[in-house]
This record gives sequence, structure tokens and C-alpha cells, in this order.
Amino acid sequence: MLIVKTNKAQYEYDIHSLIKAFYPEQEVKVLTPESVIKDRKILELPVAISLDFSEKEVVLKFLQANNAQIGTSHADTYIWQISETDLADYKNVFKRFLYTSLREQTGISLPWGNLTGIRPTKIAMTMMEQGKSDEEIAAFLQDKHLVSKEKTELGIDIAKREKALLDELHYEDGYSLYIGIPFCPTTCLYCSFTSFPICVWKDRVGDYLGALEKEIDYIADAYREKKLDTIYIGGGTPSSLSAEELDRLLTKVRNTLDFTYVKEFTVEAGRADSITKEKLQVLYKHGVTRISVNPQTMKQETLDFIGRRHTVEQVVEAFHMAREIGFDNINMDIILGLPGETAADVEATIEAIKELAPDSLTVHSLAVKKASKLSQWIEQNGIEMLNNTEETMRIAAQGAADMEMLPYYLYRQKNMSGNFENVGYAKEGKYGIYNILIMEEKQTIVACGAGTISKRVYPDGRIERCDNVKDVAQYIERIEEMIERKKELYKDS
Repeated sequence: MLIVKTNKAQYEYDIHSLIKAFYPEQEVKVLTPESVIKDRKILELPVAISLDFSEKEVVLKFLQANNAQIGTSHADTYIWQISETDLADYKNVFKRFLYTSLREQTGISLPWGNLTGIRPTKIAMTMMEQGKSDEEIAAFLQDKHLVSKEKTELGIDIAKREKALLDELHYEDGYSLYIGIPFCPTTCLYCSFTSFPICVWKDRVGDYLGALEKEIDYIADAYREKKLDTIYIGGGTPSSLSAEELDRLLTKVRNTLDFTYVKEFTVEAGRADSITKEKLQVLYKHGVTRISVNPQTMKQETLDFIGRRHTVEQVVEAFHMAREIGFDNINMDIILGLPGETAADVEATIEAIKELAPDSLTVHSLAVKKASKLSQWIEQNGIEMLNNTEETMRIAAQGAADMEMLPYYLYRQKNMSGNFENVGYAKEGKYGIYNILIMEEKQTIVACGAGTISKRVYPDGRIERCDNVKDVAQYIERIEEMIERKKELYKDS
């Protein structure tokens, strides 16, 4: 564990995120005078990095500078002398100081510089709306946040595409709907989403759908004067439901909600071991316009290792089945940085996907979540087996370009392998609108189902949220309470 001690409680999130990005193999703990320490053993560990804030300066010390785990530089102390001009942009100047000190100490440069948020394109989008030029935006990202030239160009390119798509939506008088299906065939090694084994819950799926139907009824009534732009059914794995259960859900959605303005209706068909011809026919019958068939990798050994109990051949079969039924907007997801995978493995996956020719490709950089089994695996085996690099990111980007896809949305997560990003690529006219909306937070999203979070976006940009309980049984039993939470969030809307 890498202990970071500060003399003042401020910017702990940014301090933790940046230091963790430079030392991904370490568990990082930031201690302030106000920290509540439940594990007293932490206090016995040596402090590796200290940050002392005062009115005139900030002093950063690497207290184990000779330890290879901490740094390679001979310097162990870095000082930021705070000027009058620094005070107007104190937080960003501090982050720049912390980043450059860590860069000098480790010899590592991060592709996204000192940015710690999950929505880097939001900066470019906001500046575009303010009338800033590409050159001004690029200078801001590179000078103020030390973002690489390559990522700067990517961020601006995506922001332009996002803005063009979002300009066609109904912001103030519209909304989008998310429906969560929290069941999966099995839980993958890397997953931390709310999911429950379908085999255990199969006898209560009907009860769950009944609760969902109550939420959908409330939404249809409360938002009858609003325009519904997009619908996204995710999970979990929605296709873990039977064909009959999917038909029940989609019939309710179709018969209850106004589809007049719906531009996109997505269902994550997801894992190949949950996809059947009957289920795909149900989705097609109800007018689902976009589906995902997600391999994550086309290397069988990796699929077996991460707990996806299907074969590469099943992925190919499911994809062809969807095409034959008539789906003309199919997305595929892959993850870079999976345990043991090399650049050659990524290239093989991309070549296999190019043969299928999907309409969009979402490239995820593996994110290590504390709640996942992967986190435990790393504790036992080390992080060296997770190998996402600039080369693997370029292989995926080139593969998307070869399929005539353009990058259209981007987001980041904490603890991402290689400190990179997730990028959605799509052919012209096949962009996932909901994906942009959830990232850019421009429109109200009403979410129903266990573990979902609704967001109300106000005209002034303010955002308020309410969540549903994660446990399926609690969701079913407390559905009226979940509806009351929404009534409070959306009152006077």
C-alpha cells in the first residue's frame, strides 16, 4: 500500500486519482487530518509521499525516493511557489504541479495529462459552445492539462461529432429511458455491475418484470407531455431473459410509451451464450433498432479465463443470426488489457471482427474495479499480466478505421489499464445516441430497474439524481418507494 499524507483536506480525489495513475500496481491511500481510519494497521505503514499546503507554497516530498516502487529521480522534493495569478485557477495549477512532479519522478507521461474526470470530451464540447476555435481548445487541453497531442485531436474530433448528433435532440422538452435487467448467465472476472445469476432468480423474473411495469406506467404518465428520444435496455444481460419474458417486457414498453419521436431503441443482446434465434426474433418484432453482440475478445483461452461461458464460434453464429433476421445496426464490444493478452491477440480479435463487419465497435480499456473478482486476482498474481498499451489502442483504432468507422463517444474510468479510455466507433448513421447522452449529461435520463440511477438535467445545466436499490428482492418489495423517489426528483418537471 502506498500511503500519501497531506496536512489539509482538499483535492483528495484528484490526488488519489493522479497518484494511482502513475502507480497502478499499488493500493493508494490518501490520509488527511480529518481521515477516519478503521484499519489501525494503516497508521503503522511508512508514508511514501507527503503534501504540505500553506498560503505561499505547496511542498511535495517522495519519502522513499530510493525505492524503485516510488520513483527513479534523484530529486525527492518539489515545491510550488504560489503566485497571485495562480490563485484564480488554484485547483488546475495544483494538479499541473502534482502531475509534472510525478512525471519527473517516474519518467512516465500519461496520455490524458492531469485530467482525472471521466468525461474529457465535455471540456471540448463546452468550449465549442462558447465559440472557441479548435486551436484554442487544443492549446487549453495541452497547456493547461498536459494532454498529449494525439488525445487532444481525438477529443476535439469526437466532441464535434457528438455536438452535431445532440443538436437534433429535444433537451428541455424531452428525455431518454434506461431499463436495467440485472441478471447474467455468470459474472465475468472484471465485472462490478449489479448482476445476479439468472439460474438462481429464474422463479422471480416475473415478479421483477411486474415491478418494472409499475415504474414504466409511472414514467409514461409523468412524462406524457415530454418527447422520448432514446430507449436503452441494458444490464446485466437483458438476453438472459427467456424469449417469452423479453416479449412481455417489450410489449409493455411498446404499448405504454409514446414512440413518436424515438430515434433509437437499443437492447444489449450481450453474451453469445444467452442469444437464441427466438429472442432475436422477439427484439426485431418489437422494433428494436440497435443491438450489441459482445465478444470482449475472440481468444478462446481468455474467454474461458474471464468466465464467459461461450465459444468464439458462438459469437460468430449469434452475429450471423442477427444479420439474417434483419438487424442492420449491430455493435460489438471488446476489452483491451485482459489478463495475459498481447498485441498479437488484440490484432487477431480485430481481424476476426473485421470479417463479421459490425456497424459499430466499442473499445474498452480494462478498468480494475474493487468489487470485481479481477481485483482479487491481481492481489494474488500482480498487475503485470494486464497489458494495455498505445500499440493495442492503435491496433483497435486502425481496425475501426478499416471498417469505415469514426470515433463518436469517449469516456474514462478509474483504474484503467494503461490510463487510456473507452471509445465508441461507428459507421455513418449508426452512432449510439444514448451512449453520447449518458456521457455528456445534456438530457434527463429516467432509469428503472434494480441498481439504476436517474438523472434530471435542468436548463441551467444543474443535475440531480436518485437511485433505485441494487438488491432485486428489495427492488420488488419496495417498488412503490422507488416510484416515490422519482416523483420527488421529477416534480414540477
